[in-house]
Amino acid sequence: MILIAALAAAVSSGTALLLAALGEVLAERSGVMNLGVEGMMLIGALAGFATTVWTGNLWLGLLASLFAGGLLAALHAVLTVTFGADQIVSGLALTLFATGLASFLGKPLVGQAAPVSFRAMALPLLADIPILGPIFFRQNALTYLSYVLAIGLWIVLFRTHLGLLIRAVGDSPATVDATGHSVPLLRSVAVIVGGMFAGLGGAAIALGTNPSWTENITAGRGWIAVALVVFATWNPLRAVLGAYLFGSVEAAQFLLQAAGVAVSAFFLNMLPYVATILVLLITTQAVARQRLGAPAALGMPYRREARA
Repeated sequence: MILIAALAAAVSSGTALLLAALGEVLAERSGVMNLGVEGMMLIGALAGFATTVWTGNLWLGLLASLFAGGLLAALHAVLTVTFGADQIVSGLALTLFATGLASFLGKPLVGQAAPVSFRAMALPLLADIPILGPIFFRQNALTYLSYVLAIGLWIVLFRTHLGLLIRAVGDSPATVDATGHSVPLLRSVAVIVGGMFAGLGGAAIALGTNPSWTENITAGRGWIAVALVVFATWNPLRAVLGAYLFGSVEAAQFLLQAAGVAVSAFFLNMLPYVATILVLLITTQAVARQRLGAPAALGMPYRREARA
């Protein structure tokens, strides 16, 4: 059935967005805005693809993606958390840096296909569930991993003491500091783990949905992931819905073409970015941020000596 196939494609396309958005949810919940997600996805995609080409091992490629994304995120943490640099400027600078670096280092790999890739595999019993089975349980391993990470992150943030600290440091870092916990440590760990998620999102593209290497393979998905966090109101489970909604735009092209509707592919590809711009415009307003439940200290560096 065409509709089921299109929805399954939306889940597949949305996996990279979901992984990156989960990482950004974690970082922003701690009070650090990371606009370097696009760069971290791109570096993660390159590291994962190159490692897989050289070793022929997908799991080593996945580890390389995690490491590369985390390494770039660690630099963002040092700049913003340790030195108090402007978070927006740092994120943008890292994205520009990563884009140029990936273009330079990836030049010998352009046009190559991955020797192995994550392919769809049906989960026993679950794949046979009517409608839901073909949509959610005939995907690749990274999509299944994204399900686990989304649920796991929700549990950590809203059902554990660690999650309470992370949310508290995003709302009132001075209060967390007063209890004897390290604000820089909590924020740095959140940013680095978030960067690892973004690297994993890059791998989901280069080793999953598009197992090859081309320049700018992420095609702006990192920016969509940033907007997704606001759409999801900083909730990992809502990010699942948002990721698949944005992923459905890509799937819509397949559905409309199959139905014989003549719609420009360029127009359809433009829609997620239009939505991203609208979301970002809305959320620049302080009133809108409060209503959406944004972390109160999001984007604000913390200095113990400045504590009132």
